[in-house]
Amino acid sequence: MQSTEGPGALAGFNDPVHHAVQAYAAIQPELREVTETFVGFVTTLLDDAGINYLSVSGRAKSVASFAAKADRTVNGKPAYADPLTEITDQIGVRVITYLHSDVTAVAQVLGDQLTILDDRDMGVETASEGRFGYASRHLLVAPDAAKVLPAPYDGLRGRTAQVQVRTVLQHAWAEFEHAIRYKGTIPEEHQPDLDRRFTLAAGLLELADREFMLIRDKLVASRAEQQRPEEDASDPRISAEDLAAFLAAQYADAGWSRPDHYAWVSGLLLELGITSLDELGSLLVSVDSEAIDARMAYKYPPGAVRHLDDALLAIFGEQYADLHGNAHRSALLHTRLEKITTPLE
Repeated sequence: MQSTEGPGALAGFNDPVHHAVQAYAAIQPELREVTETFVGFVTTLLDDAGINYLSVSGRAKSVASFAAKADRTVNGKPAYADPLTEITDQIGVRVITYLHSDVTAVAQVLGDQLTILDDRDMGVETASEGRFGYASRHLLVAPDAAKVLPAPYDGLRGRTAQVQVRTVLQHAWAEFEHAIRYKGTIPEEHQPDLDRRFTLAAGLLELADREFMLIRDKLVASRAEQQRPEEDASDPRISAEDLAAFLAAQYADAGWSRPDHYAWVSGLLLELGITSLDELGSLLVSVDSEAIDARMAYKYPPGAVRHLDDALLAIFGEQYADLHGNAHRSALLHTRLEKITTPLE
């Protein structure tokens, strides 16, 4: 297909496609701004939930990519009767996690906070056909009309985005496979061998994902058995490393949190005047973690930092929600505070 970047690029298109591409080209600059906002919103939700992830990124579909997709046919008929409404990945967000279990956790967090319009687990679909290959969770999401959006994200109302969630190994396979198949020239005689090798690599990476989860589980179990580390008296803050080891013992069944989140929550503890693990340990004795979890009704396993975050919110209430270090998520914390303080029926 011809490039769509020039004024005559659409001459070979049928009229519906031509008009759809022209309309999309007009709104695409706006979609780039909306995409950045969606990325910020998803990042905020995952950070607030304490999910451990590698990265969150996004892109607005290029005009050329939209044109190519709009012009597709199936059995000689147009694949899209109305490309502007039926092509749903115009705004794309990608979340890359370390572990496969975190893919499920991300999907559950998004399901709690957004409306899920479509949910496809491409890995499950591939496996159901008895094959190894592309694996990624594709969610079509939109803001929940019944929920109040924080002010920076209010412009997302009425918008949808496709969120792809995959592990770092699944991402590496998908990116390499795409680069080879769609951007390289493969002699026809090498195609069967290439297919076999890609299948083999996909199977090995699936096995590696499982091994990484087992490694994580063993490390979490072993950390829970370790003694509390000695504190560094030269720094008033609790170090991220010491806090991570402490929380692993405090919340033995919790998953890992992002490394930078331990340092961040240590800063919040300093704002509260908590500068030692002994102080923190004494404070947490008063918290009924099981009751908090029941009120929060988590559908995913919260990370250790999220458990501590909930505990501090339960103890200090609005004082904690209004800390300087929580300014970017104060509204979300006040909503969570209502859940924590509302008696179970």
